[in-house]
Amino acid sequence: MGTLGFDLLALQLFAGVALGAIYVLLAIGLSLIFGMLTVVNFAHGAFFMFGAYAGVFLAARGASFWASLIAVPLIVGAFGLLVERFLIRPLYGRGIDYPLLLTFGLAYMMVEGIRIAFGTLGLPFDTPESLQGATDIGIGFFPTYRLFVIGATAAILLGLWLFLERTRYGLIIRAGARDPQIVRVLGVDVSRVWLLVFGLGTGIAGLAGLLAAPLQGVSPEMGGPVLAEAFVVTVVGGMGSLLGAVVAGLLVGVTVALTSLFVPEMAKVSIFALMAVVLLVRPQGLFGRPGLLS
Repeated sequence: MGTLGFDLLALQLFAGVALGAIYVLLAIGLSLIFGMLTVVNFAHGAFFMFGAYAGVFLAARGASFWASLIAVPLIVGAFGLLVERFLIRPLYGRGIDYPLLLTFGLAYMMVEGIRIAFGTLGLPFDTPESLQGATDIGIGFFPTYRLFVIGATAAILLGLWLFLERTRYGLIIRAGARDPQIVRVLGVDVSRVWLLVFGLGTGIAGLAGLLAAPLQGVSPEMGGPVLAEAFVVTVVGGMGSLLGAVVAGLLVGVTVALTSLFVPEMAKVSIFALMAVVLLVRPQGLFGRPGLLS
């Protein structure tokens, strides 16, 4: 009985890591955009939803899931570039409320556009045949696709780390997140960097939507709940902190999974309870900087 209990707990922890991987991808995008642009992107959940529907669109035209893994972030990221260039950029310097309200309205427009194009009912999204079934991980059988999500997230994080730490643009992004004024003085075209960061952040959100589609299906409203959860992760980790987004995403995923095991009706509430506890101890979040919003 004790062994069965341990195995069940360990499998639930793995489920929490898989759920946390989706949270991590969403929070990474939010943190990138906020850390560099100081834009609270309320359309981030809509970009997540857009990525899932882009996968549906490509699948209906014969594209494989593997091809969609490359195409979807490019499509969503390209749309993000247009949003930053023509909608958000004119609002820089007018206060944090202006882009917040704009992205809030943009989210509604994107959801309505999807309803017009694909209908109001949800759509299924089949798990790729090669990733169906379960894999023995030593403590029991775990869904193969969830293991893939964990591995894909780890690969994306590694690629993002290499980009930020080993490339010239990554150096500029990290410097700009700390002191954009100095970056301007050094002659860097900050507007191009902002464009890249917004496109990268939204592209990752679209990829997260594609990865989540086989787990939860696809619907126009799927971005709403996940946006609230992504903001909780971002706040817990610290606004603008990429390390915080990773740690908090996994922490929130594990918290939801364990709460679902012991007190299922409190699963969603546990996210906000965790946020309240963290903010009472560290108002800036686990890895955030004090006064970032001031």
